[in-house]
Amino acid sequence: SCRFQSKNYQYVLALVFAIEEINKNTHLLPNMTLGFDLYNVMHSDMMVMENPFIWLAGMEKYVPNYTCRKQSKSVAVISGTSIAAQMGTLLELYKIPQLTLGSFEPLLSDSAQFPSVYQMAPKDTSLAHGMVSLMLHFSWTWVGLAISDLPKGIQFMSDLKVEMQKNGICVDFVEFIPVTEESHNSFQRLYHIQILKSSANVVILFCDTDSLIGVSFPTWERVMTWKVWVNTSQWDFASDEHHILLHSFHGTLIFSHHHSEISGFKNFLRTANPSKYPEDIYLLRFWSLVFDCSVTGASCKTLKNCPLNTSLESLTWHNFDMSMSDGSYNIYNAVYAVAHSVHEMLLQLLEMQPGNKGEKVAFSPWQLHPFLKNLQFTNPAGDLVNLNHLRNLEAEYDILNFWNFPYGVGRKVKVGQFSPYASQSQKLSLSENLIEWATGITEVNMDQCMKCLDHQYASTERNQCFHKKVTFLSFEDPLGMTLVCTALCFSVLTAVVLGVFVKHRDTPIVKANNRCLSYILLIALIFCFLCSLLFIGHPNTTTCVLQQTTFGVVFTVAVSTILAKTITVVLAFKVTAPGRRMRHWLISGVPNSIIPICSLIQLALCAIWLGTSPPFIDTDAHSEHGHIILVCNKGSVTAFYCVLGYLGSLALLSFTVAFLARNLPDTFNEAKFLTFSMLVFCSVWVTFLPVYHSTKGKVMVAVEVFSILASSAGLLGCIFVPKCYIILFRPEKNALKGLRDRIISKETDVLRSSS
Repeated sequence: SCRFQSKNYQYVLALVFAIEEINKNTHLLPNMTLGFDLYNVMHSDMMVMENPFIWLAGMEKYVPNYTCRKQSKSVAVISGTSIAAQMGTLLELYKIPQLTLGSFEPLLSDSAQFPSVYQMAPKDTSLAHGMVSLMLHFSWTWVGLAISDLPKGIQFMSDLKVEMQKNGICVDFVEFIPVTEESHNSFQRLYHIQILKSSANVVILFCDTDSLIGVSFPTWERVMTWKVWVNTSQWDFASDEHHILLHSFHGTLIFSHHHSEISGFKNFLRTANPSKYPEDIYLLRFWSLVFDCSVTGASCKTLKNCPLNTSLESLTWHNFDMSMSDGSYNIYNAVYAVAHSVHEMLLQLLEMQPGNKGEKVAFSPWQLHPFLKNLQFTNPAGDLVNLNHLRNLEAEYDILNFWNFPYGVGRKVKVGQFSPYASQSQKLSLSENLIEWATGITEVNMDQCMKCLDHQYASTERNQCFHKKVTFLSFEDPLGMTLVCTALCFSVLTAVVLGVFVKHRDTPIVKANNRCLSYILLIALIFCFLCSLLFIGHPNTTTCVLQQTTFGVVFTVAVSTILAKTITVVLAFKVTAPGRRMRHWLISGVPNSIIPICSLIQLALCAIWLGTSPPFIDTDAHSEHGHIILVCNKGSVTAFYCVLGYLGSLALLSFTVAFLARNLPDTFNEAKFLTFSMLVFCSVWVTFLPVYHSTKGKVMVAVEVFSILASSAGLLGCIFVPKCYIILFRPEKNALKGLRDRIISKETDVLRSSS
């Protein structure tokens, strides 16, 4: 069902007033008359585009990209902020200028996404600072938030929370208020539960012009009393139809954009009536509703049985507010902005067409953009208006106090102001003697709140602090137990593989490519699996120091051994090839020397790390609610990444050499297995870095342990599983004769390809 909102109708009257004022102005658009079309837009994602399509198509049954009317004379569109974000993409197809009447929306200031949208309201970047200044002035430290669910509301909530945290003010709850019917229906069952349960006496209410907070007004009846409300003028509760509840808004403090009074506007409202504007169906309907008139006639445009001398001024404040709202002021300025742009454009066209003597000048809406983008003018009230969002100034605020006692007074009294341009001590000024407080509030000092210490957390009711439970990745933890079992199983499996290799040490497959290196690699892998146990259990100074250093050293031994095995494959082929010039390198044990050299470099890096900024026990009190997590701080993050970077360099070198040697007639083609093993190893640790940085607490430790186990298992599986399969299940392939035949065949293939 549709409801008539008098606040929205004031927007229409502000539009008409500005247009009539310009049409009477002999210096602005002389010999030209402005007009307008009026369309209603629903609070629905499905229906918000209906009337824009009808306006573009020129017929009730809209057809996209098709118009059934004569050439449109419309040059711009004025709409609400949230509506502009939704239909801005459609209007952009036609390059139609779109001016917004709501509060400033940072999303719409993106000129790449909304190049045809212009915001009339000043920026609200200082609103959070102003509200926190008010809280500090009255020592309010326990506050609830009711915020519009638009991105603008979310951003305001974030800014407000930052300011509140800086000044030791606590947030009791955050309640989101829907804007569209769809979001309202999804919220309605859980609506206002937190406000009902809250012990906070002060609630910050941030609503958009288009918010549907009024739809849910009846559900607020139980929560209004005994609260001090601080809100913006974007939602005008005083004009809502549920005026029987408005006694609870007595004492509300309102942040309203400061602007000068528009001369003649109130007199215009006094004289507006259906007789003066018979074509206005909305005014007719409004008149029949508020004055209880009957509508007659064939066209339903005749009023009867209306009281004598009726006017908008005679209405009560909750039916119609005679004061110009922020939205109406923005509409007034928007009309003047369009008029000034058209005026400047026509002057330019006339200069370019000097022969045009009074003939009608035709133009398209898109031609206004160069003039609107840099438009700056002073309106009839003397206020500066700037449409360039980069030069748009921050808003100054009047602080109004809503009086409704005795019931029915309905006055908004200015009791202070906030200016971001004043000195720190003079930004906020208040006349406390003028403030009328909410029913039941006898003093301005609200309940005090105390921030829980780092080792404590607040109860669900936020009325008590409890000690956080100390926790860590323990052996009893399901995750820790799984990792421990995995590490032990792989360690035992590696020991079994080592035993198999020792037992079959004289077979060709074990002797190939230096069996000593195979033993070293298997022993290193056992320690790689076991070093993961240092990360599990109660951290202490010893384990914190051993965690990263042991990990770095044993993995360096493992990777450098793979590098040595890869070089052995290359040298072995050079020995069997004609010339045999590499025999002395292979016999002298050059590949074996790679392991101690690479390991000593890693040991030196670890020594520097431990000597400058060693790891230590630390606590993480923020990752898990109600818990303090004991973790090992790495001390120097730079040193940690140096160790990891050196290990990565070795792995990359091993992968490169193995990849280049993959097609050599290596014994049992081990180079291919080494290549694949290093590919798995590098993949694990490349994946580790982003995942590690996106986690905290116990999960961060578990990610590192998992990476250690996964990379070690990759080396074990890719290098040794194929050999164990041949030793245990295909012994005939482990015979010397079969080996010799395969080597001769591979050498012949290589020589043929090289020739």
